[in-house]
Amino acid sequence: MSSLKHRIDLTNGSTRHHLIRMTLPMIWGILAMVSFQLVDAFYISRLGTVELAAISFTFPITYGIFSIFIGFSIATSSVLSRLIGKGDMENVRRIASHGLILVFITSLLIALIGIPLLDPLFRSMGADDTTLPLIKSFMIPYFIGTFFVSMPVVGNAALRAAGDSIFPAVVMTIAALINAAINPFLIFGLAGFPRLELFGAALGTILANVCAMAAGIYIMHKRGLIDFAHIKNFAHFGDSAKRLLMIALPAGITGMLPSFHGSVVTAQLARHGDAAVAAFGAAMRVEAFFMVILMALSIGMAPIIGQNWGAGNLERVRQTIRHALIFAFIWSALGGLTLLLLREPIAGIFSEDPHVTQTIALYFLIVGPSYALGNIIHGWSSAFNAIGKPQIAASALLTKTILLGIPAVIIGNNMGGTQGVFIALSLINVGAGLAFHFWAHHALGSRYTPALQA
Repeated sequence: MSSLKHRIDLTNGSTRHHLIRMTLPMIWGILAMVSFQLVDAFYISRLGTVELAAISFTFPITYGIFSIFIGFSIATSSVLSRLIGKGDMENVRRIASHGLILVFITSLLIALIGIPLLDPLFRSMGADDTTLPLIKSFMIPYFIGTFFVSMPVVGNAALRAAGDSIFPAVVMTIAALINAAINPFLIFGLAGFPRLELFGAALGTILANVCAMAAGIYIMHKRGLIDFAHIKNFAHFGDSAKRLLMIALPAGITGMLPSFHGSVVTAQLARHGDAAVAAFGAAMRVEAFFMVILMALSIGMAPIIGQNWGAGNLERVRQTIRHALIFAFIWSALGGLTLLLLREPIAGIFSEDPHVTQTIALYFLIVGPSYALGNIIHGWSSAFNAIGKPQIAASALLTKTILLGIPAVIIGNNMGGTQGVFIALSLINVGAGLAFHFWAHHALGSRYTPALQA
C-alpha cells in the first residue's frame, strides 16, 4: 500500500481556505469534548454546592491527565503530518500503530500511580473530609477508564494529520450526546437506575468514550492509517516511541502546567471557602466552552503547518500562523467582552448561592478583558509543536504558568484575597502574551527559520 486512503494534500492551495476547512469541523468536535466537563458541572450543581465544589477540585487533575494525552495527540499530528508532507507513508502507518500501544501503557501507569495518591493529592489542594469522599467517587473510576477517555484524542489526531477534520468532529459530537443523555440517569437515578451521583458522572464519561474509541480505531484501520501487523510484531517500536515521545513528553508536561497552576489557584481560593472553589471551577468550564473555537483553530492549524514544514514550504507556514493569530486575537477580544457583559446571567446558570454567583461574575469582570493577549501564547505554542520544536512552547508556558503565574497568584491572594487572585491571572495573561508574541515573531522570521529547521 503506497499511499494513504483519504489523504488530503495541505501543501497546495490557499492556506486560509485550508485553515477554515480544518477548523470549522473541529469547532463542534472540541465543543463536544469541552461539553463533557460542562455537562458534568451542570448536572452536579443540582446536587448542591458541596458536590459542585468536589467536582471543581477534580478539574485541575482531570485536565492534567487529559493534557498528557493531548501531548500524544500533538506528537502524533506533528510527526505524521511532517512524514505525509515528505511522502513517507509506510512510516506513517508504523508510527500511528505503535502510538496506540504507547497510549495504553501510559494510561495504565497513570491509573497505578494516581489512585494511591488520591488522598494526599486532594488534601494538599484543600479538600476536607466532606468533599474528599465525593472526589474519590469520581476519580477512581476515571483513573481506571483513562485509556478509553484518551484513546479517541490520539486517534483523531492521526486522522487530522492526513487532512481529515470531519470524522473526528462527528465522532466526538456523538460521544458528547451519549454522555449528556445517559448522565442524568446515572447521576440522579432516573428510570430505575441507581443514584450514583459523581460516580455516575465518571461512568457516563467512560461509556461515551468507549463508543468513540471503537469508531476511531475502525476508521483508522479502514483508511490505512494503522496496520495491526505493526502492533503484533513490534518491529522498530523503539524508533516509533522515540519519535513520538520526543514531542509528547515536553508537550504533555507543558500541557499539565496549566493544571498544576489551576490546582495552586484552587488551593489559594479554598482558604476562602467552598463557594470560591465552586465559582472558580464553574468559571473555568464556561471559559473553556466559550473559547472552543480557539482550541479548534490550534488543532486545525497544526496539520497544515506540519505538512508544509515537512515539504519545506516555509512561507506557507508563516502565512498559516499569521492568519490564525489575527483571528485568535479578534475572537478572544469579543469573547472576553461577551463574558464580561453577560457575567451575571451566566453565573446564575450554575448556582443560586449568592457567594458563588458573585465570585463567578467577578472572575469574568477582571479576567475576561485579558483573553485577547493571553491566548496569543497558546497559538504560538501550537505552531512550534507542529514544526517539532516543543521545547520552545514548553519554555513559554513554563514561564507563564509556573515561574510568573504561581508567585503572582500567591501574592495576589495575600494582598487582595479572591479579587487579588483574579487580578494576578489577568496581569500574567497580558504580560506573558505580549512578551512571547514579539519573541516568537522574531524567531520565525526569515533570519532564524533555518536554525529552527535544523
